[in-house]
Amino acid sequence: MKYLLVILNLVLLSGCDIFNAREAETPTQPRSNYQQAVTPEILIDNLINALKDKDAANYINCFSDTSFTDKKFIFSASSGASSLFPALSSDWGLQNEQQYFNNVKAKVPEQAQIILTFSNATQSPQGDSLIFTAEYVLNVPHTDNDPTVYQGDLIFSMGRDSRSVWTVYFWQDNKSTALPTWSELKGRFY
Repeated sequence: MKYLLVILNLVLLSGCDIFNAREAETPTQPRSNYQQAVTPEILIDNLINALKDKDAANYINCFSDTSFTDKKFIFSASSGASSLFPALSSDWGLQNEQQYFNNVKAKVPEQAQIILTFSNATQSPQGDSLIFTAEYVLNVPHTDNDPTVYQGDLIFSMGRDSRSVWTVYFWQDNKSTALPTWSELKGRFY
């Protein structure tokens, strides 16, 4: 009995830190920058952040969903891209957009970011919609041998859905330089 008490005291004195705070665990999911797009500016920020964070759900949330609007998402590829990549000339919709994005995401290293920058952006109200035009540069640090920088001009037709959330319902991509366009990125990774 005496030895049992000594062993018990030694265990208790050596401590197992059951009453001390432990280190916080690293979150398994990254924090999201996504905000409800109550303005066109927030929609554009959401698109940029979804690409940077490689967050497919937030990326797709930037485009119109027929569950909340009668405007179906349509993508119009840049000239020449449709002939290079026949999938672009078909009825490109949200499922195609999600598949291409997931394929790109799988080829970009985990710590790398997809960077989208806009310049010469303009907004033009059109009734209940807004036309956003801009020049873009898209840097996609993927691991394939394809180009990593894409450039062109785009036109977004944006509107509010039944939740009063702004989304892109029409996207036209245009070639403006010798660099490949976003359309070509979509075609390569679809």
